[in-house]
Amino acid sequence: MRFSVVSYGSEGDTRPIAAVCRGLQAAGHDVQLFCDHSSIEVARAVGVPAEALAGDIQSTLPLDNPATELRGADVVKVAKAGLRIVNDNTEAWMSQVAQHACDSDAVLFSGLTMLLGPAVAQGLKKPGISLMLQPLGSPTRDFPSALFPPLRLPGWLNRLTYGVSRSLIHRLYGKATLSARLKLFGIPTNGKLGSQGPVLYGMSRHLVPRPGDWPDDHLLCGPWSSSPEDWVPPQDLQEFLAAGAAPIYVGFGALSSFVRKKALGEIVRAVAGRRAVFYPGWSHIDASMLPRNFFVAGHTEHSWLFPRTSLVMHHAGAGTTHTACRAGVPSVALPFGVDQPFWADRLHAVGVAPPYIRGNKIEATRLATMIDFAERDGVRGRARELGAAMALEAGVTNAVRGIERVLEK
Repeated sequence: MRFSVVSYGSEGDTRPIAAVCRGLQAAGHDVQLFCDHSSIEVARAVGVPAEALAGDIQSTLPLDNPATELRGADVVKVAKAGLRIVNDNTEAWMSQVAQHACDSDAVLFSGLTMLLGPAVAQGLKKPGISLMLQPLGSPTRDFPSALFPPLRLPGWLNRLTYGVSRSLIHRLYGKATLSARLKLFGIPTNGKLGSQGPVLYGMSRHLVPRPGDWPDDHLLCGPWSSSPEDWVPPQDLQEFLAAGAAPIYVGFGALSSFVRKKALGEIVRAVAGRRAVFYPGWSHIDASMLPRNFFVAGHTEHSWLFPRTSLVMHHAGAGTTHTACRAGVPSVALPFGVDQPFWADRLHAVGVAPPYIRGNKIEATRLATMIDFAERDGVRGRARELGAAMALEAGVTNAVRGIERVLEK
């Protein structure tokens, strides 16, 4: 079979979807992935054909001097720039994907393309399958939508948050999607964007137990991951790891640009001389801003590095959260927004992380307490147990089988 797959966002958004694409290829299917150009090499590194979509998500981030502190207005500017990229490019994205999808058996979509994907599938009268990394579009009484704070709410109110989330997403991206669908496929703008179809979740049941009130076509597959077969860890990193005790990993992916000089200083004080590996992501943080106990790493496969660390301090993105858990090490979660508080809360709920603090509230004394919590023997033991359980999940295989079953019907 032939699949058109579309996603948009940073490396954390692309990597799991590329893993599913690689799984489909291994099963004998033809796949084309469409994604942001800044993460396209993630797909190509595992052998997945990828084509860049218009826009540049990296350009929306505050990538100026990390010694300059951010203001609230700067954060608002980032959010508006991200919305503008999606809305300004929706028609071009839809046209680009539709040209390929004309000859495809199904359209698979994820993340910020959760409205665009169904519109293309609807316009071409093709099956559409959602690939999700967080619970956003599947109402349940068990927990609120991942766009909401992880509060303990009554079941009926939990379900209500999903309708509110969907309304918000339609308000942000819906007008551009409906307009593009009208222009490309002639479907009136008052028509629905398509009913909720099959949804595959790249989440672990050990972090998010499958709700009993989900429809049968909502599948909890397990995390989606794959690594380049020819990847070799840098020699200087290997030497650092071999030179002493397992270090703390500190990294916030694309959001590292929000960690400025003041917050970086708080992290250094909390680490308190321990060995650490720092990943600067898209920020301009370099070794000159950190003490000698910090090793500044370039791009490194997390699945290789995390098992060699003592704990992982991160932003609680879906991919990093699952990789840290699968590595069998505790976490210290510092979420910045969107679905990250949901994952930070789940880490604490299963006993492998302390209660989280927001990434914009980093303070050395409290962060040191969080590190101490993660270093407890009981927390380490629970992390090892969770890692062993998650290692048995065949997330990509389950996703491929789920997609095949949908189309067989």
